[in-house]
Amino acid sequence: MPTSAERALRAPVLLPRRLPLRWRIAIAFALVSLTITGLLAAVTWQLASDFLVDKRVQGATVQAALDVRLVQNALRTPGVGGVDSLLTGLAGGQNATVAVRNDGAWTTSGRSLDPASLPDDLVALAATGTPARQRIVAGGIPVLAIALPLPIPDGVYVELAPLTELDSTLRFLSAVLVVGVGVSGLLGLSLGGWAGNRALRPLIDLRDAAARVAAGDLSARLPEYADADLAPLAATFNRTTADLDRRVRRDARFAADVSHELRSPLTTLINAVAVLRRRRAELPPTAQQALDLLDADIHRFQRMVTDLLEISRDEHLDERDLEICGVDDIVRHAVAERPGVTLELPPAVPPARVDRRRLDRVIVNLLDNADHHAGGAVRVGVDTANGAIRIEVDDAGPGVPVDMRHEVFERFARGGSAGRRDGAGGTGLGLALVARHVHAHHGRIWIEDSPAGGARVVVEIPMAPRDDT
Repeated sequence: MPTSAERALRAPVLLPRRLPLRWRIAIAFALVSLTITGLLAAVTWQLASDFLVDKRVQGATVQAALDVRLVQNALRTPGVGGVDSLLTGLAGGQNATVAVRNDGAWTTSGRSLDPASLPDDLVALAATGTPARQRIVAGGIPVLAIALPLPIPDGVYVELAPLTELDSTLRFLSAVLVVGVGVSGLLGLSLGGWAGNRALRPLIDLRDAAARVAAGDLSARLPEYADADLAPLAATFNRTTADLDRRVRRDARFAADVSHELRSPLTTLINAVAVLRRRRAELPPTAQQALDLLDADIHRFQRMVTDLLEISRDEHLDERDLEICGVDDIVRHAVAERPGVTLELPPAVPPARVDRRRLDRVIVNLLDNADHHAGGAVRVGVDTANGAIRIEVDDAGPGVPVDMRHEVFERFARGGSAGRRDGAGGTGLGLALVARHVHAHHGRIWIEDSPAGGARVVVEIPMAPRDDT
């Protein structure tokens, strides 16, 4: 018997197999429609078929009763032509078959009939003086066989009334009912789909708005609904996103203000440390060690303030800053100052509509991150794939564990370098800025294993639309 842990592992596999809610609503509508119309069709079929069969049987029985009287009269008062002439008239007028058994001999008229094919129990019952009737197939067509007694030795009168028209009518009625049930099911499916879309429209709006908020677009709002149940939901969501937008903007302004305020004293500290560095030889060894630590921390602090100023800017791109340019030129310029880095460029790279400053910062930060944390970059490649320009940066480090490949793009995530006091420790904001700039360009960034053994950071930026080029 599976344990709870095994059931939990199986759950993600089974859930995707379930139909979406809108399809389940549509199918439910279709099943209800099929059930109702199917029951109505079954009742209609039963009532109509019983009525038509009863009418046909009654009519054939009455006609047979009238015809047997004529035969009885003809047997009592033989005239010109006798019974044979009468049977010919009876069979020809009704397109039926009539047969008379007299003293063991059969006389038939109308459609060809083998008297031996008549049911024995039907003929035997009529021979005893009891009228009988039965539906049979004679000559390849359905007929109603009516057997009546005659006042002669071993006398039996049999009349076969054809039921082809009745069967055709019933088949046509059944076809109409089946088609009606099928059309009703399709209409139910369509109505269910329409009703499902209408009912789920607010949820779809909520999903889309939540996705935009998760992607960083805090201006996403739900429309105002007139429905009493949906209006509070939309109002609560809009109020929450508005509060979140104000809080994020307030935090960004706070970070920007703090960074600006820190620049002046930081500049003073940098200049003071520079003066001390020039007189380092005059200081005792303990003071020299303290000066080295102070110099490293101040420069790291300077990079942190610069990154905070950058990250506090509005995340969304200004259209005025976008331009059509070659990504390969930006990459080539950034790698030119990095000796030992192999640059791989294809013969032709499609242009992209980007903010040149932000994209240049992306490449520089990736190279700096490789220098500080992964033994330096060894390769930078540019390629195209799936309508996007792909930039790859391979380093000489040990790689990034799978469980940390998403975490490294968060702010102040420094991994194994956290707590280091030298300049190689970094600020924990470089890759966060890279991810911010890439997402602002509607691109993607991720980390994978490099064929050389280290880590490979991959950036994909959409190509420029053909109309823009």
